[in-house]
Amino acid sequence: MKKIWSVILTAAMAAAVLSACGSTGNSSAQNTNPGNTETASSAAETVQQSSASDSSVSSASEAAGNSDDGKLSVVCTNFPEYDFARQITGDDAEVTMLLKPGAESHTYEPTPEDIIRIQDSDLFIYVGGDSDEWVADVLSSMDQSELKVFRLMDQVNTVEEETVEGMEPEEEEEAEGEEGAEGEEEAEMDEHVWTSPVNAITIVRKMAGALEALDPENKETYSSNAEAYIDELEKLDDQFKDVVDNAKRKEIIVADRFPFRYFCDEYGLTYYAAFPGCSTDTQPSAKTVAFLTDKVKEDHIPVVFHIELSNEEMADSIAESTGAKSELLNAVHNVSDEDFKAGATYVSLMQHNVEALREALN
Repeated sequence: MKKIWSVILTAAMAAAVLSACGSTGNSSAQNTNPGNTETASSAAETVQQSSASDSSVSSASEAAGNSDDGKLSVVCTNFPEYDFARQITGDDAEVTMLLKPGAESHTYEPTPEDIIRIQDSDLFIYVGGDSDEWVADVLSSMDQSELKVFRLMDQVNTVEEETVEGMEPEEEEEAEGEEGAEGEEEAEMDEHVWTSPVNAITIVRKMAGALEALDPENKETYSSNAEAYIDELEKLDDQFKDVVDNAKRKEIIVADRFPFRYFCDEYGLTYYAAFPGCSTDTQPSAKTVAFLTDKVKEDHIPVVFHIELSNEEMADSIAESTGAKSELLNAVHNVSDEDFKAGATYVSLMQHNVEALREALN
């Protein structure tokens, strides 16, 4: 059944390409192009329409199945999941990341090719928050009888995304404040669970269990790899604890979006930032910039942080006004194409954070 869907979707994609007046782009084996303007729901409709109109693909699908190498297929939406999965599986599974290196994770939409990859996978791993709201539409459009789903936010205790003093409220929050609350809406939970190494340990352990259940033949390998990797994550956790325990201050300033709630909660840090973690805003008000600038001056903060793949403009501006240093604090949503090709990992990116935090807290 999986291969039938694959051929159906391939045919639909080919038709779409032939009818379009533009160039097509090739995607690498580990990811596809998230810049496609087709939404998840329209891509899912393409699946359903093609399925209803085409009944001649069964034999082609079965033939396609003969080329499989027998490895477990794991599809991940973003970099942390991807890196966790490949650390556990090594060479014994085919691990794919849908998000293209260098792309913004919060605006990603799946292409028809991405949906093929999800449908053909044995395990689909996603976050479960704002950045992949498209997942529900995609999963509801396909046969899930042979697909195992692993949602990161189900693996650990989650907390609400919060707006602290000086932070720009999201547009939705402002609109709700103006209209008045007619009814209580469900709280928005912070999706950036991986930013805490302690959470990462829990996620890796549970992910290994899911992989072992799907691939019993490689159970011992996955278990051994997971334990070795957890040892690395525990050492990383110890390094962060040592930095914070021996620091002069326990406060950080992030002149950017703030996806570090779990990280700060874990290590007892106070923070001030420009935007919530999943905000789509990039232009702060003069009031927000002034607040953060004053905070840096009043609290003698030596480092102003920005996150990865940011334009860094606000951090640079505040640093120039205060004499502080502008520095990267990596939330590991994604990596640049250069870092991806150089073999960057969750641990290597977090190791940078250890040294950046040491400088910021002293």
